Amino acid sequence: MSSATHPPMMTLDEALQRLTSAAAGHRLQAQEAVPTAQALGRVLASPVQSTLDVPPADNSAMDGYAVRFADLVPGAYGAVVLPVSQRIAAGTPGQPLVPGTAARIFTGAQVPAGADTVLMQEICEALPAAVDVAGDVARVRISLATAPKLGQAIRRRGEDVAMGATVLRAGARLTPQALGLAAAVGLAELPVLRRPRVALFSTGDELAMPGEPLKPGAIYNSNRFTLRALLQAAGCEVQDLGIVPDRLDATRAALRTAARDADLIVTSGGVSVGEEDHLRPAAQAEGRLDLWQIAIKPGKPLAFGAIRRGDDDASGEALFIGLPGNPVSSFVTFLVTVAPVLRALQGMPATLPQSLPLRAAFDWPRADKRREFLRVQLTPEGELALFDNQGSGVLTSTVWADGLVDNPAGQAIARGDTVRFLPLASLIAA
Repeated sequence: MSSATHPPMMTLDEALQRLTSAAAGHRLQAQEAVPTAQALGRVLASPVQSTLDVPPADNSAMDGYAVRFADLVPGAYGAVVLPVSQRIAAGTPGQPLVPGTAARIFTGAQVPAGADTVLMQEICEALPAAVDVAGDVARVRISLATAPKLGQAIRRRGEDVAMGATVLRAGARLTPQALGLAAAVGLAELPVLRRPRVALFSTGDELAMPGEPLKPGAIYNSNRFTLRALLQAAGCEVQDLGIVPDRLDATRAALRTAARDADLIVTSGGVSVGEEDHLRPAAQAEGRLDLWQIAIKPGKPLAFGAIRRGDDDASGEALFIGLPGNPVSSFVTFLVTVAPVLRALQGMPATLPQSLPLRAAFDWPRADKRREFLRVQLTPEGELALFDNQGSGVLTSTVWADGLVDNPAGQAIARGDTVRFLPLASLIAA
């Protein structure tokens, strides 16, 4: 890999293609079986097929009476009176329905053989004049003011899932609803990929940890907390190596430690070409490196490469991404580069989420030559408001915002224009 003093500017799309292609070559293979209740956020390693029909039998969609449609012959006053031959609660199979009778039935209960229609209880009137020994109503009057339909209010066997159908695809991140579907088809555990292992550290002698006295010229290390949380939200196992001093030997040692077990190393700061930026020579000494400038704002410098796990090629390597140090630049660059790489490692689609076309409630006359990601907030009127200060060090903008406007290079925005909105929720948890 090359390491030009003045890295060439490349588009985000080109950078993503290179990043995700490299990540696909390091795709995770190891998998494990985990209890379904503990699989939230994990990535499914192989497709899941149903071993049964869902529902497993015809059942009632409401409380009411199961009848034979042929028995609904109206008598006086447009009503039918039928004797109630049985009572069927959910979980208790009934007996075959005697012709000319109705079965009291409750939501979710299995429809008895012989019944082909369920009538909701709101159009039925219990007749108290005759009751059986259990105290249940023995007859029911059914109003036919609204003509019933054959088969109404019955959920058919297999109408949700047919036996043998693929219910969850490989590479899908398991959501709460996916876990519910897995449970519905009787799966007590699921095959998932192991979590991506990511080593994280920050560089900079100016960095201090919250709780420590803040010396002159120092700042608290916000990137460590932001990036660690983003990695955890993406389902990664994080090895946090803390703050690495601005020394070449210390940076090389940190990279060697990080590469031992990690699939990916993520750093913040030190990716420029200044005298105190040691990541570039350290990464070159411990592996291979490209230093790029990506045509995005905020965020421009990005280091990408791989670090050897040992002294020989057989030991393999860990991918490496060095993010800029400014907190907003680090945050945005993670969302548009690191997050897709993590998805590619797990065999998931590695493109950015689909943007939403929404109307801008602001003017942005300063068109930039780079592709911009503007921090915005969705208003009650369904428009997008802009945070006043779009500086790369203004971390408050990332807390205030609930999304980014993905603005093409060279494009100004006038109030009322349709822009491309990327919700932060879709970028972080995709």
